[in-house]
Amino acid sequence: MREDEITEILAPCGLDCKRCVAYLDGDISDSSMHLKELLGNFDAYAERYSRFFPVFSNYPAFKEMLQKFIDADCPGCRNGHPLYPNCGVATCPSIESKDIDFCFQCDQFPCDKPQFHPSLDERWRKKNKRMAEVGTIDFYAESLKETRYP
Repeated sequence: MREDEITEILAPCGLDCKRCVAYLDGDISDSSMHLKELLGNFDAYAERYSRFFPVFSNYPAFKEMLQKFIDADCPGCRNGHPLYPNCGVATCPSIESKDIDFCFQCDQFPCDKPQFHPSLDERWRKKNKRMAEVGTIDFYAESLKETRYP
């Protein structure tokens, strides 16, 4: 995969938009649609199965969650619609002006602009340091071996 293609997939913070639960036409949305198609009209079966396996009584809630995954509508941070409106990375002047593609390319990295939850802040720092070490192409290849939500 070319670097420009990777730049479209990875958010400026280094997270993989394509594998995000909210990403429009992302892996989770696509897989959820496939699962919904496989299940077809499972409602009646879930009700019957719940007599033997109580967990199937949760099927309506599962179906609602599955639909939420299918209805993902975030086009990604690079398209002007960050999932978290207060994200300091998406609104960073260097990113908005397209002077840089990723945080690690900024001479102020790491900074306090992201305003992330501490666990996400740690991931942001690690991901950008790794991109700086190996480059975006190798970083992306490595990231495909990891879960999106550790």
